[in-house]
Amino acid sequence: MKNSIKSIWPYKDFIIGSVKRKLQDKYHSSMMGSIWLILHPLAMVLTYTIIFSKIMSPRFPNSHNDYAYSIYLCSGLILWGLFSEIVVNAQNIFLNNATLLKKINFPRLCLPIILILNALISFTIIFVLFTLFLLMTGNFPGWVLLNTLPLIFLLITFSIGLGVSLGVLNVFFRDVGQLFIIFINFWFWLTPIVYSLDILPAFSSHMIRLNPMTPLVEAFQQVTLNHLSPKWETLLPLMMMSIILCIVGMGLFRKHASEIVDEI
Repeated sequence: MKNSIKSIWPYKDFIIGSVKRKLQDKYHSSMMGSIWLILHPLAMVLTYTIIFSKIMSPRFPNSHNDYAYSIYLCSGLILWGLFSEIVVNAQNIFLNNATLLKKINFPRLCLPIILILNALISFTIIFVLFTLFLLMTGNFPGWVLLNTLPLIFLLITFSIGLGVSLGVLNVFFRDVGQLFIIFINFWFWLTPIVYSLDILPAFSSHMIRLNPMTPLVEAFQQVTLNHLSPKWETLLPLMMMSIILCIVGMGLFRKHASEIVDEI
């Protein structure tokens, strides 16, 4: 790990420059530019809130709070947005950077770092706006909000481990990427973001708890909505899974590094 950090440090300017270029490329031809970073997730939140608030709010456990369902929904959507952006982009990390991999010599670990930094920029802007919403509505959790930092770190570890593992497979089996795009749409609805597990039958609730994203989303919602620290023991399986995925992803890449460059 220490050697990896040492090998990356001389390329910090390359990483920063790549992050800037990706942001510029994303919005350079748009009249509203980086404002879309805010408008896209805001539109999604408003859509889900308008559609589901009337249905869900009366059945929601914290319905005494006028903003309870909105906070619950926003917490899940914000966290899911970071997860999906990292894992979907990571599964195409080698295909999308084929030119760089073939023409420029640099530590390959720079690629997931660039991807994570880009995703964190979008997430940070949205999370700051969400925090302002909590402040204005009198629902700010105080110092408990700092518990979100290890939760975000865990999410990033899980996302990048899964994404890079899929990314290596996607180079050799292009159907992997297409299938995962379909799968992640189902995965969203199998995660308690729009609905609460409390309203589901016992069997369905137990099944959804097998979803590795469920305890993480619930922990995030616990902090922002109930102003309580997460039950860290519920996250231990996800922590182990994240470590294993990172080891598997790194192992697959090291084993097939030369083949990946030839294949792309």
